[in-house]
Amino acid sequence: MRGPSRPSTGNLLALLCLAVIAGLLLRLHLHDAGWSVAATRTQWTWAGLCVLVYLALCLLICWRGRRRDSPEAPGQSPVLVAWASQTGLALTLANRTADALRSAGVPAHVRSLHQLDGALLQRTARVLFIASTTGEGDAPDHALPFLRRVMPADLRLDALHYAVLALGDRSYGHFCAFGHQLDAWLRQHGAHALFDTVEVDNADAASLRHWQQLLGQLGGDASEVPDWSPAQYQPWTLLERTHLNPGSAGGAVFWLRLQAPAALQPQWQAGDIAEIGPRHAPATVDAWLRMHGREGDTALVDGRPLSDHLAGAHLPDAAPGTFREVSAEMLVDQLEPLPHREYSIASVMADGALELVVRRQRRADGGPGIGSGWLCDHLQPGQAQALRVRSNPNFHGVSPSAPLILIGNGTGIAGLRAHLRERAPVENQRTWLLFGERSAAHDFHFGDELLALQRQGRLQLDTVFSRDGGTHRYVQHRLLAEAARLRAWVDDGATILVCGSLQGMAPAVDAVIETVLGAELREAMLASGRYRRDVY
Repeated sequence: MRGPSRPSTGNLLALLCLAVIAGLLLRLHLHDAGWSVAATRTQWTWAGLCVLVYLALCLLICWRGRRRDSPEAPGQSPVLVAWASQTGLALTLANRTADALRSAGVPAHVRSLHQLDGALLQRTARVLFIASTTGEGDAPDHALPFLRRVMPADLRLDALHYAVLALGDRSYGHFCAFGHQLDAWLRQHGAHALFDTVEVDNADAASLRHWQQLLGQLGGDASEVPDWSPAQYQPWTLLERTHLNPGSAGGAVFWLRLQAPAALQPQWQAGDIAEIGPRHAPATVDAWLRMHGREGDTALVDGRPLSDHLAGAHLPDAAPGTFREVSAEMLVDQLEPLPHREYSIASVMADGALELVVRRQRRADGGPGIGSGWLCDHLQPGQAQALRVRSNPNFHGVSPSAPLILIGNGTGIAGLRAHLRERAPVENQRTWLLFGERSAAHDFHFGDELLALQRQGRLQLDTVFSRDGGTHRYVQHRLLAEAARLRAWVDDGATILVCGSLQGMAPAVDAVIETVLGAELREAMLASGRYRRDVY
């Protein structure tokens, strides 16, 4: 049973204080002598000040209460992190999630699932659910009040944006069943998924790193927080790097080709992810070493020089000379590794190399992002890049004989191109690509390749370039204009894959799909895997 809320407790205490004050005043009233002395001007002044302070406090409390209860836009409101745990893992991950968001400047609150009710969900803009599955697909014991009290209620959650981290064990028949049950219930009541449910098998480190990467998209950059579980990389070699959009009004985009070490036999398919370990530019490391009077070529017990350790870690922010007298081993022990970065693989194994499409990002101070700055500016052909391939089954392709609709914008073309490459050898396949960028002259990534597929009859292609004018400015506008074709393809069994920006494109495309297909069909396609997203 729930205890009294904080507001109720505060009200009771205030009433008790008022009752005590009233009792004291009554005693004075019953003894006439208590009222015989006239108050001085100083006493009247102090009394007036006390009244004003009291009124100011009342107004402050009222104002804060109205702010807390008023709905806020998704980009401005705190994030509620709700957990359901049988063994404690979900609670641990909920606290880590909240800490990561706070480190990125995003306010976050943690609550157990049984503490949530319909009213709270209706006035909350963003909720991240971290839900374990126990037994044969059951919810954790403490979540039962939520299942019995909240889930049967007739709620409209149209203003709620959410994500689910589903914890489970694939050795059981109902893997992550409660997480998926929660996701389906939220969608049925009108809530909007920020991104597809992330499944975690036995605390799988790669899935948790993916979740942490997605946290960075929620209004801050939680991806600056060190990885909860560092990746085990292999040294891949950069073969070449090409600037794809010279002259563009947007950020520079580069195409990179990397080759695995000879002893490694990597396996990947369309939809999979490359996790890379970024590094600082050599000049950045040298400047830090000079500031603290250290020699970068100092060798450590592992045989690596100090500069190499610093290049892959957060450089300690301290006054010049702070680390002058600290031993190299002690300094390295204090370092926190730079967090990994994720990029959609833009090629298939038959291409002979792993290919990426990377846009150089800018941080708040104007400097290049850690991952994109390293890949786009500092990594040189012939140098090794720490990289690992992560399977992403949620975004794998469908049978080449089945119709496929690909929708994306910007560097989202990377993941979509891999699907096109995977299907290209098959005759008579039906593939429809809708792609949006800034301008055709500068930002039509792989334009020659796409137009060639269109001429060969292997691709139905629709492009939208926002800076070029025209009837449709963004890809969602073109999709809505093609509503009849979208409905016909879906009726023929098409799967929809969306790859691109979480802010703007993905939710706008989702709204068009619901408008054209209806909420019920959209829901069924999400549940069956015929509508999936890889957004960032």
